[in-house]
Amino acid sequence: MAEGKAVISVSGQKYEGRLTEEQKKRVIRLAKELEKQHKKGKIPKIIIWIAAIALILLVVNAFLRNYQANGAVSGSLSVHFIDVGQGDSVLISYEGGNMLIDCGESEKTDSVVHYLRDQGISRLDYVIATHPHSDHMGGMYKIINEFRIGEVIIPHLDDDDIPTTRFFEKFLDACEDKECGLTEAEIGRKIQLGEASLELIAPVSEEYENLNNYSVGTVISHGRNSFILTGDAETLAEAEMLESGRVNRTTVYKAGHHGSSTSSSKKFIDAIAPDYAVISCGEGNSYGHPSDAVIKRISGYTDKIYRTDLCGSVVFVSDGAELEVRTERN
Repeated sequence: MAEGKAVISVSGQKYEGRLTEEQKKRVIRLAKELEKQHKKGKIPKIIIWIAAIALILLVVNAFLRNYQANGAVSGSLSVHFIDVGQGDSVLISYEGGNMLIDCGESEKTDSVVHYLRDQGISRLDYVIATHPHSDHMGGMYKIINEFRIGEVIIPHLDDDDIPTTRFFEKFLDACEDKECGLTEAEIGRKIQLGEASLELIAPVSEEYENLNNYSVGTVISHGRNSFILTGDAETLAEAEMLESGRVNRTTVYKAGHHGSSTSSSKKFIDAIAPDYAVISCGEGNSYGHPSDAVIKRISGYTDKIYRTDLCGSVVFVSDGAELEVRTERN
């Protein structure tokens, strides 16, 4: 069926509003009949205006339906890659709640607390500790103690891999004292974050030789935009994620393991083909992160690579269709 079409632009994105041919004919017939009756003096002018407004609303409704279909959603989502030096910390703020993934080393966690306070946050609905390395959760006990906490998600660890480090013991003690809901990550689980959803995609296996591969991996979807965060997962875990079928093309990729050559394999990058990438690493770090090979690999898909050692904290704001990027430093 033929359609009448007009185009409007919202934030630089074009959207089409459509009326079917039959709808167009009805609108034209109604308009002509109203005009005819008005000229005969049978319909007051106010009725003409009401009818005109009704027709306008019909067209606007067509635009809005298509605008929603193109990815725009009613609630916004912001994903903050917080600069914690050589470590990871990600805040996800959505309509009605907040989630924190990792918090960096203990000495960096105070700055994360201040960052969250500056955002007006007093409660974290979800906290994910991707894996028990200090550069990811060294100060997580401080987060648990400082904020009202909903659920805390950690990876399932083989008995031999459960750490006896002081920071991990303090984390468990804090969770017990605050009576937090401590749960193990299950791949395939989906968590609703306002208009966005988060899916747990790793760890796939139950046992690994390397703690990095226990990292809780997540995919966040918000309209047309998506984010993939894999903690310190290395090439073995990346291959498992691909085999699981839960990894697809993504908008924003937080480079695994701070941009190390042990992660971000060519096969993985080819599969996600990111539009943006974020690398969380410390200025002048002794590990040589990020790897030149990883930068080159990602650059094959995008030159929009943001490094916390150069940019400071990086924030992505999504409306489901468009993305706005803000950096602490240019």
